[in-house]
Order: sequence, then C-alpha cells, then structure tokens
Amino acid sequence: MKKVKVAFFAEILIEDFDGASRTMFQIIRRIDPEQFEFLFICGNGPDTILGFDCIQIPTLTLPFNKNYSMALPALAEAAIKQKLTDFDPDIIHIATPSLLGWFALRYARHNQLPVLSIYHTHFVSYLDYYLSKAPFLIDFAKTKMASSQKSFYNQCEKIYVPSESIAAEMVDMGIEQDRIKIWKRGIDTRLFSPEKRNVGAIRELTGYNDPVILFASRLVWEKNLETLIRIYDHCQNEKLSYNFVIAGDGTARSACEQRMKKAVFTGNLSHEKLSELYASADIFLFTSVSETYGNVVLEAMASGLPCVIADGGGSRDFITQGVNGYKCEPENEADYVEKIKSVLGNEALRQQFITEARDYSYGFDWNTLTDVYFHDLESMAQLTAI
Repeated sequence: MKKVKVAFFAEILIEDFDGASRTMFQIIRRIDPEQFEFLFICGNGPDTILGFDCIQIPTLTLPFNKNYSMALPALAEAAIKQKLTDFDPDIIHIATPSLLGWFALRYARHNQLPVLSIYHTHFVSYLDYYLSKAPFLIDFAKTKMASSQKSFYNQCEKIYVPSESIAAEMVDMGIEQDRIKIWKRGIDTRLFSPEKRNVGAIRELTGYNDPVILFASRLVWEKNLETLIRIYDHCQNEKLSYNFVIAGDGTARSACEQRMKKAVFTGNLSHEKLSELYASADIFLFTSVSETYGNVVLEAMASGLPCVIADGGGSRDFITQGVNGYKCEPENEADYVEKIKSVLGNEALRQQFITEARDYSYGFDWNTLTDVYFHDLESMAQLTAI
C-alpha cells in the first residue's frame, strides 16, 4: 500500500515547549511508519523526528516575547521548494497562519494539495494585551487579523478546532463552517490523578497549612495576569488565609513576584511534579481568556482539583456552571474570590465538583483523537488521488 506523505509545517517542534507543541507531539509519537511518511519543516526543532527529516529554516526572535521566534521561509525558499519537490507530499499540515504557514498554503494551492490545520492559538485575543498602551489601535488590529485569518483558513480543507466556543468565534470571523471540525485535546488520566496527592509536599512548599490556590500557566501578560494579581490583592485585603502557588515561567514572572510577594513561584515543572501540585492543592484558579483549549484546566479537573476559571476562551467549555466547577466574569476579581470562598466553605459542593470534573475528564483520550487525525489524512489523500 502506498504511504500517505505529509509535509508538516510548524514554527517550533520542540516537545513540551508549550501546549501547541505537546499536542503536535501527541500526534507525531503515534505515526505509523508503515502507513505514513512525514517531512517536518520548522523554525526551531531537531534534525530528525522519529526517523523523519526535519528541516530547520532561519528565524527571527519576536521582540514582544523573546521565548518565541518566527520562521522566515523567504530566506530558504529555494531549499524548501527543492526538498518538497523531492518529497512529493500528498497533504500539507500547517500549524500556524504565520509567514511559514502562508508559504505552505501558497505551495499547497499552487500544487493543488489539500491542507489540514490545527487551530492552536487564539491570536486575536492577544491584541488586548499587546496593544494595551495603544488602545485606539485594538479594534483596527482585530479587524485586520480577523480578515487575514478568514483568508487563510478559508483556503484550508479541514481546520481542527478544540472547542465549540472558539469554533463559534471563527464562524463569526467569516470562516466557513463546513471547513471546521471539533477536535478536542486528550489527557493522560493516569498521570493527572487524585492518587498523586501529597499534602506534605505542598505544605513544605508553602510553609503553612492554609488552603492552597494554584495557578498554572506561562507567565505572560496575555494570560490575564493583571486579574490574577488583583485577586491576590483582594484576598490580602480581606485577610483571607490562602496560599497562592504560581506554577510556570515567562517574561512576566519577575513583575508578578514583585506584586505578589507572599505567593510561591515554582518556575517550570515536569509533568510529574505538576500532577502532584494539582492533586494536592485546594482550588485551581485560571484567569486566562486567550486559550483555544486550556489543557491546564482539564489536567486540574482530572486531578480532582475544583476549578474556578474565567468565563472566556476555549477552557470555559469544560465547566458546567455550579456542576463541575465555577466560571467567573473574566476581569472581576471579587467574583473569583466569592466563588473560591464558596467552594472552600462548602464541603459537599467541593466533593461534587471533584467527582463531576473527574468523570468529565475520562472522555478525553489521545488514542481516539489521533485515530481521527490519521483517518482524515487517509481520506484527504484518497480524494487527491482521484
């Protein structure tokens, strides 16, 4: 049987770099080399991935987020095209509508190849933060970005979107609904489990026996960290004896540490350490409204940790209000604090949230999701061959 050949374009192909990378590697680790052949083209990554070639092209570090870089395909155009000609792909997979993504899309359209894309990052929601010092530009920038995304995604045959909320926003942008397919994210419920609970370790971390409020995310301002800081201040002003633990790292960490002086900052943690924190804390607090999915919320739910999160972004779809967690007005710190107090003050409600959230998390299985992906690749390749 002829193998299906997939040219896979992504800015960064470093496992565990971020949520998008983790999702991509869940797929990559399940590639059957008897059925598929992949060529990876990226800005940052290894020379090979599971025996498949990985071509790295020049990059530019982003001035507003030095942890990320942007691939510059124009600086390696001839080499990329030659490699693609030699590889002769059946399908183009594009991770991001970046310069590299647009290069891949143009190549696909020129060669009449189908395109599959996974919507990893809700870039439109970031503009409120990146342009906060020039608010008069926000609406204009959002309109331009929405127009660009509409043009890009309406040229893709299939777009995997992780939540109904984000799918609705994309349709509102003008992206054609029949191109969109709900494709959620999986979770390892053996790794993220209440069995990882270690109260002694978390008490040693905080130095106190008070309830632990856990926040886990990249520490960048687009994660609505200003609201997180206001929640912390509100608790301090009310003299609520809560321990705030902030897991993660990023460009805003130093500023957060200066403004949340009694909080514990762990930096980046391994999945094993993070799973222990989830299972041992008392509340998971998440203020971000820029998530396409929000893996950390699902990880906390699987770990038996009651969630109080923003009613925004893709992660809000996980929570049925008052049944398996609470959703809050995204920038209303008092709302979050009232919901936290409600959970901590009502043991029956807390146990309900734990049970309902844990049961909900069992419905997310990576093997099932990646089977859908590979089946779609085969179907798209067959249509191309006709």
